[in-house]
Amino acid sequence: MPARPRPLTPDRSARHLFGAKMRTYRGSMSLERLAEIVNFSKSHLARVETAESMPPPELPALLDAAFDTDGIFVELYQVARREIHPDPFRRRMEIEAKARVIADYTGQLMPGLAQTEEYARLLFRAYDPRATDAKVEDLLAARMSRQARLRDDDAPDYSVVIDEAVLCRGFGGPSVMRPQLARLIDLNETANCVMQVLPFSHGGHALMGGSLALFTLGDGTQVAWEEGHASGTLLEDFDSVVTRRHAYDLLRSCALSPTESSAFVRNAMEALPDEHRP
Repeated sequence: MPARPRPLTPDRSARHLFGAKMRTYRGSMSLERLAEIVNFSKSHLARVETAESMPPPELPALLDAAFDTDGIFVELYQVARREIHPDPFRRRMEIEAKARVIADYTGQLMPGLAQTEEYARLLFRAYDPRATDAKVEDLLAARMSRQARLRDDDAPDYSVVIDEAVLCRGFGGPSVMRPQLARLIDLNETANCVMQVLPFSHGGHALMGGSLALFTLGDGTQVAWEEGHASGTLLEDFDSVVTRRHAYDLLRSCALSPTESSAFVRNAMEALPDEHRP
């Protein structure tokens, strides 16, 4: 028995409406046949049709031509590309779990994929002082499970640029920050990871004020994630992702080399006060 199509909610999401219309107009035409007509892979079309992926910018016009729909898909795309995903954090986790390449920039906090348990625990407490112990431990378990992905046999390539401010803002004092800084150095000793520091001397840049994550999936699809104090935005349209990728690449080229970065972090560790001395 063939698998039932994923249910869509076209009344609540332009992306779902795009997928629903695509499914309707395709009718009895197979995805294999549509893939031949529009020159996209069957798997890619399936993800668009089930609203798991944003339609690539070239696809709407090709669908209008294939279905003779007089611009319907081009118009839907203009709305869908500006739509914030109804559950962006969940979608971000799904994308991160599938990514083959992950690139991070953090300007205020240690990157989630490199946080120690104690640093993350104190961070969750700072975000929500009223959180129960059980909630904090649940959040901590979820964060640590994300980090396990970097140790898998098919682990993604991971690069991160860390602003010097992150090294200066401590959580819990030297006893917490010393192992946390050591974790950053460990990244540069891991085959699939690269850590670089952006020193204050660099000055201003395009990514100040938040954090950015860039994900590249197995089929080459690229997605960007921008995060502020308590919210995040998933960006899947081509122009937005290219803009963020350019800003990240420029920042990475201006950061210290991995070797220099490890030495910089090591100096920051040595500058921490010794809590065992009076």
